[in-house]
Amino acid sequence: MSLRLPQSVPPVPDDTARIARAAFPRGNPYLLLRDRLGPVFDDAGFADLYARRGQPGYTPWRLALVTLLQFREGLSDRQAAEAVQARIDWKYLLALELADAGFDHSVLCEFRARLLDGGAAERLLARMLDAAHEAGLLKARGRQRTDSTHVLAAVRDLNRIELLAETLRAALNAIATAAPDWLRALASPEWPERYDRRVEDRRLPKTEPKRDAYVAQVGTDGFLLLDAIDRAAAPPAIAALPAVVVLRRVWARHFERDAAGPDNDETGGGVRLRPAQGRGPGDRIESPYDSEARFRAKAGTSWTGYMVHLTETCDAGAPRLVVHADTTPANVHEAMRTAPIHEALAAKGLAPSEHLVDAGYVSAGHLVGARERHGIDLIGPARPDQSWQKQVDGAFQASDFVVDWERRRVRCPEGHESTSWGQTRDKASGRPLIRAGFSPAQCQPCPSRPRCTQGISRWLGLRPRPEHEALAAARARLESEAGRQLYAQRQGVESTLSQGVRAFGLRQARYRGLAKTGLQNVATAAALNLDRLAAWLAHRPLAPTRISRFAALTA
Repeated sequence: MSLRLPQSVPPVPDDTARIARAAFPRGNPYLLLRDRLGPVFDDAGFADLYARRGQPGYTPWRLALVTLLQFREGLSDRQAAEAVQARIDWKYLLALELADAGFDHSVLCEFRARLLDGGAAERLLARMLDAAHEAGLLKARGRQRTDSTHVLAAVRDLNRIELLAETLRAALNAIATAAPDWLRALASPEWPERYDRRVEDRRLPKTEPKRDAYVAQVGTDGFLLLDAIDRAAAPPAIAALPAVVVLRRVWARHFERDAAGPDNDETGGGVRLRPAQGRGPGDRIESPYDSEARFRAKAGTSWTGYMVHLTETCDAGAPRLVVHADTTPANVHEAMRTAPIHEALAAKGLAPSEHLVDAGYVSAGHLVGARERHGIDLIGPARPDQSWQKQVDGAFQASDFVVDWERRRVRCPEGHESTSWGQTRDKASGRPLIRAGFSPAQCQPCPSRPRCTQGISRWLGLRPRPEHEALAAARARLESEAGRQLYAQRQGVESTLSQGVRAFGLRQARYRGLAKTGLQNVATAAALNLDRLAAWLAHRPLAPTRISRFAALTA
């Protein structure tokens, strides 16, 4: 497909406008968006994704809009293509004639592939934000908030035995497509019976001895296949197949071979399953059909898939718009995404002045880095002090000690000064740490010693001065009434996650793989903005928090 000369966006045809306004005398969100914001997209924004020669492709600005409408309404590709044919409000927004037959639904899949291949998925959200900015509804250096939720991968949960058998089966299917003659000569007569159907369609052995024998046989078959692939006679392209790469990683993690055992022992001898708690080489793959999905357990919830972090504006007198969607494998902690989110916002020219987040995104390094690199005031609860002094009333906490950074001394609440000051590193994180200690001669006779330390003397672990002061300021702010009222605004992002999950299908991945799931989340964020801009332009207020009638009665 080609896009030779990007065409200008046409006006809405007269017949389409007349019928649409007659059908919606009280207004319609899509009609309002077209009238107030225009078409949002244009062909020039996607011209680099198309060739200059070849059969002309369908207009990309319309495909971009259809993609947003599709995610706003939770439609499949086929349903979205049918809506273009049948719905007058869609035709109005897309500036189509009433008799326009639309396009084949497969064009939407091709358009998403172009976005992924060109690294252009972010354009869907960026152009929506540009339209909001041009309308005066979005500004930089405002207040924003971020939170995350989990996304379930589009694969079936597999136990360990199912994972092993299905991984080998997936590799066999991939090789059967790429090199059928080579695989036909290699496969033993028993393989079709073992791996012809998906593992959930088979009955696995019930007794432990039979299960162990089955797993050993699967492991032996897998090693036989991998050994054959590594020989010079194997077609070179087989080793690079994604399913074969996954097979190697899974076998390296879950199996080990006995050096004394026969390489091709069909009884399973010489192949052992690693202990379930063992840490085999490589990262843990949960499904051969989505090798980037990861398992995570958090706050009583466990899942296989991804995490999505949504950042939205929360300025008074303006719509709440999602300005960034960040997707990671599930096992990536929130603290690892604070800096990348700030970098992405700064690259868009949308870095906030205040950024409200929960404790998972906050550390002393984040507080300092956000302020120094981007001028962002990161607001959130610092991780709590886990010392025993924090749990005992009247005990001397680290905040009760006064640090004199110039003299490199610390004064305790009783007026004694530290006698040692040295540089060290935190054992857990490896970050720089200052260790300040007091003399036992001062601590042992001190009447306040039971409130201060359980050892012979007190010592403090201090972060470098910028981090120490930033952490102290963050804790002090949230202890004030003004700070608590400011931070209370962070809770509003939870309603955005709830809307995304319940109305936009944010919880369930439509596609497999990190890149495709990321595209889905970016498109969902843009669709959320489409919905919120329509509501703002129509002066539709935010719905109040829903509570049951009984809860309202007893409140």
